[in-house]
Amino acid sequence: MSFKTLNMVALSMAAATISSVASADTLADIKKSGDITIGVANEVPYGYTTPSGEPAGESPSIALHVLNKLGVEDVNVVVTEFGALIPGLKAGRFDVIAAGMYITPKRCKQVLFSNPTYSIGEGFLVKNGNPKDLHGYADVQENDVKMGVMSGAVEYGYAKDFGIPMNKIVTLPDYPSGVAALKAGRIDALAGTSLTMATLAQKDDRVSLAQPFDELMINGKSVKGYGAYGFRQGDEGLRDAFNKELAGFIATPEHIDLVSEYGFGQHTLPGNMSAEQLCQP
Repeated sequence: MSFKTLNMVALSMAAATISSVASADTLADIKKSGDITIGVANEVPYGYTTPSGEPAGESPSIALHVLNKLGVEDVNVVVTEFGALIPGLKAGRFDVIAAGMYITPKRCKQVLFSNPTYSIGEGFLVKNGNPKDLHGYADVQENDVKMGVMSGAVEYGYAKDFGIPMNKIVTLPDYPSGVAALKAGRIDALAGTSLTMATLAQKDDRVSLAQPFDELMINGKSVKGYGAYGFRQGDEGLRDAFNKELAGFIATPEHIDLVSEYGFGQHTLPGNMSAEQLCQP
């Protein structure tokens, strides 16, 4: 299987000529051409590219397995900001979002989702020693601090639903920007999944994962995210083909072995949760 990282500017120019891609039979097209383009947000460990341009992370790794089963030999990779993934998919810049994107009812109105491949809770990244003693969303709500969230990620909605004043929330384009803002003192905590925050902490000796962390509860319900693949409206055939392959792969020893290097495993399995369930308001 071969890989190619595509230039986002060139893709944007090409996409401008596309008036509608939703009605295309993408599954038939990729089976005929043996070629597909996936979108990632360069977010470790969910979906990113290596220095040599190869796709890596939980979502691209499983996608490559599925695509191989579907007869696809060539995988092109588009790297963009997380907040640009859904617009990019709808504009035809890529065919599948392979970024570990959480399924939410709001997103379900814009794209089709596969069934989830993992489930995980939330966490904070803080300066070493956790000087503001932040261990959950309630601490942000009750103290004079600022929390950073990534543009387009679910944490902004979580903060709003939890009741945190919006003047305490700082939106950042990506997690490297968030780490920089944290170290510079522009934010006191960076919010994201516990897995992402732990991975970031391993890469910088000036920041740490806030521990312990209070489980996020909104309206009396535990908040856990379920990550999946995103497809254009009208691409039910491709989505259904993905789901069929995922059903026979998720939770197998081969799957666990494939994703373990990214910190996923038995502890992150999605159980019997489906996209249909998660799309319900």
